[in-house]
Amino acid sequence: MSEKKPDREQPELAFGSARPPLPPPAARKAAAKPSAAAAPRRAARQAARPTGGEPLLKRIAKEAGDVRTSILKGRKPTLRFPVRSLQNVTYQPGVGYFELKGREKERTLTVSTVKTFAQTLKMMSLSQELVRTDDIATKREAYYVSKNWAEARFKEQPESDAVMEDVEAFFGVNREQLGFVPEEKGGDVAGRLVVIDQDRDTGETLRIDCTRFGSGAYSIPISVESLGFETDADFILCIETAGMFQRLVKHNYWKQANCVLVSLGGVPTRACRRFVRRLADEKGIPVYVFVDGDPYGFSNIYRTLKVGSGNAAHLNEFFCVPQARFLGITPQDIIDYELPTHPLKDVDIKRAKDALKNDPFILHHKPWQLAMHQMIKMGVRAEQQALAKHGLNYVIDEYLPRKLGDVRAFLP
Repeated sequence: MSEKKPDREQPELAFGSARPPLPPPAARKAAAKPSAAAAPRRAARQAARPTGGEPLLKRIAKEAGDVRTSILKGRKPTLRFPVRSLQNVTYQPGVGYFELKGREKERTLTVSTVKTFAQTLKMMSLSQELVRTDDIATKREAYYVSKNWAEARFKEQPESDAVMEDVEAFFGVNREQLGFVPEEKGGDVAGRLVVIDQDRDTGETLRIDCTRFGSGAYSIPISVESLGFETDADFILCIETAGMFQRLVKHNYWKQANCVLVSLGGVPTRACRRFVRRLADEKGIPVYVFVDGDPYGFSNIYRTLKVGSGNAAHLNEFFCVPQARFLGITPQDIIDYELPTHPLKDVDIKRAKDALKNDPFILHHKPWQLAMHQMIKMGVRAEQQALAKHGLNYVIDEYLPRKLGDVRAFLP
């Protein structure tokens, strides 16, 4: 689902026209280095956050103690959480991700809020136990644990997830530090990369060569902070659909392009985003994104990977890839490559118009506004697999080489 259209300053290339050669690796890697503009502010925020373990346990105990003290003194206890929405974030390219503006919501213990307040404290308690015992619970397991909370139990998992996210935002840490892990895997990886991991039983160093999985791929774990990387790849190519990823793996595209392939599987998980971010930062290599050409691919998949989301704005600086650039499918690609299309659905049009009105990232970048308007005017969308019209391996033989020949034309 996805995107691109050249900037105004850059001439559009007709279908079939030659493109300049791919810039040398050194130039691409230099361009991939993230901005240091936000370093002092970032360091201050990180210093103020509990990072897990004993500091987090102390913080949980302190907040619970404050609630107890307020009750004993006859006052209504109050918890304050950041408002997690696009309306409470700002975007500056020098920073590279959505930042919270500072608006907060209060949760005060009253007759009408007693259940939600109790659920919040119980979720903190569960987290405290998980951290203390070095254990984990999936989001689904946490929901079922609540069935022991009498009147405070959750009726449905979305309620549990929302409270978990509130607790996460309240403490300014990610849910994995609280002991909660997602159900889904992080994504798949193939190509010029060796992942350095450790055997959990023996402590032995494990070297996982992502070129040696045959027809399969390396699965990104739910936590990637302890991983190391070795690579001489020129770039990372993030791919939305499993089908396209499998085609590129099947034909060893990573050899031809000297790259690392990452399957996003739709909107990328936090683990996937963190994996790509760490790899790109530590090795100084650019990140290109290849998704379906539709508003969902633009404003949900790509934008979430690049700058984060409003819902997780308290963590965006760690779980986004500011150096990512959009390769395709763009609205102009639909024209240039004469791709088969599908009509935009009402939900697609609404998503595009909402992004043009409310998304700080889209509002900042004129090329993205032009691309959105172009897609709405065209009234169609195109999938990655639409390139198969010209041959099953046209994407490998023609499309990707031509697009990579002019990375400067990629959408920001």
